[in-house]
Amino acid sequence: MNFFRTKSLEQLKATAEEPEHQLKKNLGAFDLAMFGIGAIIGAGIFSSIGTAAAGNMADGRYPAGPSLVLSILLVALICGFTALAYAELASMIPVSGSAYTYAYATLGELMAWIIGWDLLLEYAVSNVAVAISWGDYARSFLSNVFHVNIPGWLAMDPRTALKLADSTGQMGISQKLHLIADTKAGLANGAATFANWDVLKSAPSIGGFPVTINLLAVIITVLITWLCYIGIKESARANSIMVVIKVIILLTVVGLGIQFIAPANWHPFVPHGMKGIQAGAAIIFFAFIGFDAVSTTAEECRNPGRDLPLGILWSLGICTVIYAAVALVTTGMVHYTKLGGIADPLSFIFTEHKMTAIAAVISFGAVIATTAALLVYQVGQPRIFMSMSRDGLLGPWFGKIHQKFKTPSNATILTGFIVAIPAALLNIDEVVELTNIGTLFAFVVVCIAVMLLRYRRPEAPRKFLMPAIWVLAPAGIIGCIWFAKGLPWLTWIRFVVWLAIGLVIYFIYGARKSALQNGDLKA
Repeated sequence: MNFFRTKSLEQLKATAEEPEHQLKKNLGAFDLAMFGIGAIIGAGIFSSIGTAAAGNMADGRYPAGPSLVLSILLVALICGFTALAYAELASMIPVSGSAYTYAYATLGELMAWIIGWDLLLEYAVSNVAVAISWGDYARSFLSNVFHVNIPGWLAMDPRTALKLADSTGQMGISQKLHLIADTKAGLANGAATFANWDVLKSAPSIGGFPVTINLLAVIITVLITWLCYIGIKESARANSIMVVIKVIILLTVVGLGIQFIAPANWHPFVPHGMKGIQAGAAIIFFAFIGFDAVSTTAEECRNPGRDLPLGILWSLGICTVIYAAVALVTTGMVHYTKLGGIADPLSFIFTEHKMTAIAAVISFGAVIATTAALLVYQVGQPRIFMSMSRDGLLGPWFGKIHQKFKTPSNATILTGFIVAIPAALLNIDEVVELTNIGTLFAFVVVCIAVMLLRYRRPEAPRKFLMPAIWVLAPAGIIGCIWFAKGLPWLTWIRFVVWLAIGLVIYFIYGARKSALQNGDLKA
């Protein structure tokens, strides 16, 4: 078997044009830009901006301080290099699958599988973290604005429940259960610990074990999955509405916040030099990922050669301007040292200035932002499954198109399960780090792919050309590697294990069923 055999551009396009695989072409440049903004502006800007500005010296993370705006521009520059690569590839290969498809055309089937498996980390696994975050924001919003309190055991994953029960140290299961039931023991270890145990005490139990679940994360995942199932245009309309809402809220933050800026808060502007800027960039980078999700909708575009590059580049550019303005206002309204450990920094700064109503609106914006990000990634993942199914690397069940809605129906439902079950049962810390390295890996492959196709197929029609490709594409690779070096070693180990699992599946099924290897693809 030739594991490095590539699919030609003609084969990629022919597969997508087969009647049983065709999707509705309903999207224009505006829809695509909205999808990109919907994916990029998620929980990141509403939460990580405080962590990036304040840092955490105990963990060796230098504060960016007011120079966070420089971190944002640096990240935007590196993401911009990758976005240009995506734009060229999307304009010449208007096929769903994103980096998976581009890898198949340039690096061969084995690498395409690796990227397809890797993209599960960026889309489905990242959506687990987004769904969990949505549940936290929604619970806080319902409590603070409508005074509707969701029981703690319906907003807690089982792993966290056991950790809370073990908050006094290492102990056996019988001791944990004893402490959960013992109110006095909880009081003896402080009010916070008692509150945690009180949550567990109120939970129903099976065989003496408390039953907890993140119910809100499940509910939002089911609703979003249903929306993705019934049609891309319906998803696009819902996303556009949410994008408008959250952009208005962020612009309100900037517009109202300007009057409270104290220039003294910007001094020193670069408190820790390049170390602070780099640390801030490593954190804020993850508030930028998402523009690549636009390329997964290539087959649903009316004019993909023109609209895909516009959607990718517009979304990244618009979000960069908004992020930079929000960073300047945030660090100007309060001193950056006050933002450490604050989960909702934008709400916090307005609360500090006695504007609680605006703070509540910002909390609502965070709920909307995470909903839109969840939607876009739930759109993207099924289309990657569909592309892999067409190539025989996954079974035909994954590629089935709904006769009425013209969406990858089975893959959409499967993605819903992949997200909902872990979101109900896992802690966010256990899933979020894998997303980071998976995204960076995909970005590096795309920068390599655009250079290889420019060299191998210079005659292929391209409606968008990446400028200075031999300079900017390598710069994108170096930038992504620079970010990846800042990730903890445990993340690298988990990433290698994840890829190893994927390779086992490939050699058991994909390598034997590959349409390319078996000669089942049209020339």
